[in-house]
Amino acid sequence: MSLSITARLLAATLVLSGGAAYAQADKTTTTVEKKTEDALKLPPLPADKSITQTARIGGRAITYNATVGTIPVRDDKGKEIGQVTYTAYTVPGRDPGRPVTFAFNGGPGAASVYLNLGAVGPKRVQFGAQGDAPSDAPIARDNPNSWLDFTDLVFIDPIGTGFSRSLVDEAETKKSFYANDPDIRYLSKVVYDWLVKEGRLRSPKYVMGESYGGYRAPRIAYELQSQIGVGVNGLIMVSPYLDPASGDDATALSPLPWMTALPSMAAANLERQGRLTPAAMADVEAYTRGDFARDLLRGRSDPEATGRIVSRVTELTGLDPALVRRLGGRIDTGTYLREIHRSDGTIGSVYDSNVTAFDPFPWSAQQQSNDPILDALIAPTTSAMVDFVTREVGWKTDARYNALSYAVNRAWDRGKPADTPVTDLRKAIANDPKMRVLIVHGWDDLSCPFFASRLIVDQMPAFGQAERVQLRVYAGGHMFYSRNDSGARFKADAEQLYR
Repeated sequence: MSLSITARLLAATLVLSGGAAYAQADKTTTTVEKKTEDALKLPPLPADKSITQTARIGGRAITYNATVGTIPVRDDKGKEIGQVTYTAYTVPGRDPGRPVTFAFNGGPGAASVYLNLGAVGPKRVQFGAQGDAPSDAPIARDNPNSWLDFTDLVFIDPIGTGFSRSLVDEAETKKSFYANDPDIRYLSKVVYDWLVKEGRLRSPKYVMGESYGGYRAPRIAYELQSQIGVGVNGLIMVSPYLDPASGDDATALSPLPWMTALPSMAAANLERQGRLTPAAMADVEAYTRGDFARDLLRGRSDPEATGRIVSRVTELTGLDPALVRRLGGRIDTGTYLREIHRSDGTIGSVYDSNVTAFDPFPWSAQQQSNDPILDALIAPTTSAMVDFVTREVGWKTDARYNALSYAVNRAWDRGKPADTPVTDLRKAIANDPKMRVLIVHGWDDLSCPFFASRLIVDQMPAFGQAERVQLRVYAGGHMFYSRNDSGARFKADAEQLYR
């Protein structure tokens, strides 16, 4: 009886409230649809666009297609959640033996314009060296150090950089794009999608990454190899950020942060004196991994250890002896950059400590300005890239171009510092006996010091052939390729890797 009454009451309630219930459902649906609509009210990006250009590279004129295009990023249900833009330079011919190289910059939050217009693309804009200024005319000229004479090039801008964008809300954007592991997964899929789209799965494939892009490169290679099913012939890591676990936040028991930075400080000092040579640096490296490391580990158990460190570090860095003594010979990067040029009222860049700018607050105890190189390169790279994309290629959009997004960098979930890129690099090399790796650095770089890579490479097995993983160091800093001679040497070393 009570069950029957309950059933009738429920039926009556449903009938009486049906209109309101459906109205509420419609309202909810409308709200959800409106939010989706609002999220997609960004002006649509243009269709892919190609033009034919010619550049003089390697002593000969090369005609190529320059393409600006997009690749959609979809979630597990097939919904489009992002759009990745890329710039590709391909030499016509469809030779299946012609390599293709995928290039990523780092940050996180950097577009690929730095490798594109600074290092290996067919056109070049000067930036990143002493004397370059934001107001310099952003005119791209033929790049004699371009790699287009031996590989096609695809420069990929991760979500939030260049014209690439997320199509979902802030929380979902962070979850899907702004974290180490999701970043690797979707960018690896973008590489695969481009290969399928252009019919290039038979081509030899290379992955190139600079800075945090050097963190990306080995992980993308292993993801492609082991999860997506695309073999990678070689890796090029430019000033790579390879081992977050050994950096400034490392354990207090580890001398590695002091060891990795010292040789780059010494290199800059030698360069200022006109004495920077590989032989001189070999002595610096021997001291760093020898007496310097031993004295650091001895600490106060050896009363004379600190004195020895202070004496040699003063000689190597060129810093004021009183300052070095006060710091016990343990010189952090910020102090070095501030103090080494203090007498002339300038401050050095973490990317190349011999590239300086006037210190706007020279009497402050702490640096209150941004990095000299970082601030100076935004204008020329942004203007040159937007001019190329919109005027030359004719890929017309009024969307904002982000050469470097501080917002992406702030939002990034870095997770727990780990040596994942080195682990993935080892596994990728071990799985493919034909894969080869080139790691390159500038002597003066303090953001990603070369000596960290030296120590990492020296701890690797030979994988059957020691030269499968090569380390080369050139004059200059993080963007050593801004120096013509260093860019030429980099190209020569890379060409050997490809051949």
